[in-house]
Amino acid sequence: MRQRRFILCVFWLLSVSGLQAQEQPIDSTRFNVEEMVRFALVHSPLVQTSELDAEIGDQQIKSSLSAWFPQIAANTQWSNNLKLQTQPIGDQLITFGQPYSGNLNFNVDQAIFNRDVFLASKGSKLARTQLSQTLETQKIDAVITVARAFYDLLLTIEQIKVFDENIVRQEKQYKDAKTRYDVGLVDKTDFQRASISLANLQSERNRQVSSLDAKYSYLKQVSGYPLDLELTLHYEYGEMAGRAELEFSPDFLLESRVDYQLAKTQYSLTELETSYSKWAYIPTVRGFYNYNFLFFNQRFSGLLDESYPTSAIGLAATIPIFQGGKRAHDVKVAKLRQERFQVSLTDYEKQLNTEYESALAAYNSNYFTWQTLQDNLALAEEVYNTIKLQYDEGVKAYVDLVVAESELRAAQLNNYNALYSVLSSKLDLQRAMGQINPSSIESSF
Repeated sequence: MRQRRFILCVFWLLSVSGLQAQEQPIDSTRFNVEEMVRFALVHSPLVQTSELDAEIGDQQIKSSLSAWFPQIAANTQWSNNLKLQTQPIGDQLITFGQPYSGNLNFNVDQAIFNRDVFLASKGSKLARTQLSQTLETQKIDAVITVARAFYDLLLTIEQIKVFDENIVRQEKQYKDAKTRYDVGLVDKTDFQRASISLANLQSERNRQVSSLDAKYSYLKQVSGYPLDLELTLHYEYGEMAGRAELEFSPDFLLESRVDYQLAKTQYSLTELETSYSKWAYIPTVRGFYNYNFLFFNQRFSGLLDESYPTSAIGLAATIPIFQGGKRAHDVKVAKLRQERFQVSLTDYEKQLNTEYESALAAYNSNYFTWQTLQDNLALAEEVYNTIKLQYDEGVKAYVDLVVAESELRAAQLNNYNALYSVLSSKLDLQRAMGQINPSSIESSF
């Protein structure tokens, strides 16, 4: 009885833990922008493929460096010598060999100097640095792509809210205008205009709603979020507006850019390739040891009865003497490539500086526009409220109310568009300044 209870208890615990593991593959489906970016840095296809590329590169480096270790091989060959060799010696013909023969050879090679292996050894640190910097660059691209997709989706959601508010307001105005027409206070053009405005608002809202699914799908795609799971954006307008401010001095330092560090690492690799070309004048040296078991016999059944081993140990060197000037030309080509990369690196420095200046100008322009449109929004709300009161009292015509409402809606939409432009241009400026740090997302936004 006790054993049965124990078994049932264990089964229940395993079942509960299994269900909990299945029910909670993702902690939450509600994300703010930092949480979405952190999720993407683990699950994004771009990051995952970059991490796999980095791992592949690391394994290739280890494979190249393995040539420094002793290379041990075993070879064997077994033969039925159908026709033995005959050699004349004096006035006699002597037959050499046995009908059956075989050998088992063990060979050990140790590279002492080999320019290919030496290049792999000297360049391993640079190659790993290049892999790390490339991965970091891809992560920065993923951060910006996901953040932009998040902000774009957020903009659409806020625009739909604006249309919802305007539709509610327009529906009320349509009913008021219809009531006034029914009692003979106004002609039918007022509620006809209201009907046209309402239809236009509903059409524009439907257009925005239709784009939501595609934008949700795109955000899920670039972040690696499961397509079959619901995704909810967590945000507040005030919080988003607070992100538009720069929390740092917009100073530009080339060395803070990971992609510039990557370019310098690549230039260092070209310097190493020049050295590699010069090493072609140096001999290739290796040490070797082999042990060979020889077997031969008149009969196949007795082939393994006795062996005749041989062994040797020594050094081997290949000394390049003349190759038709090939090595000299290879060195010149390597130097020219290094010079060409230096020109490209200098141009890249100017390109990054131009990118920074453009990003700073775009951010300042967008930020000023957003500030201006915030003032316009407050003014448009005040104008609309005033004209609405005057219209209700019969002082203003309905067309004045329509114009005021249209200006208010435009001010609301323009305000959100401007905020999105500021947030997007801030990302560009942060990248241009090297301020986006995938390992610390909170300090990057």
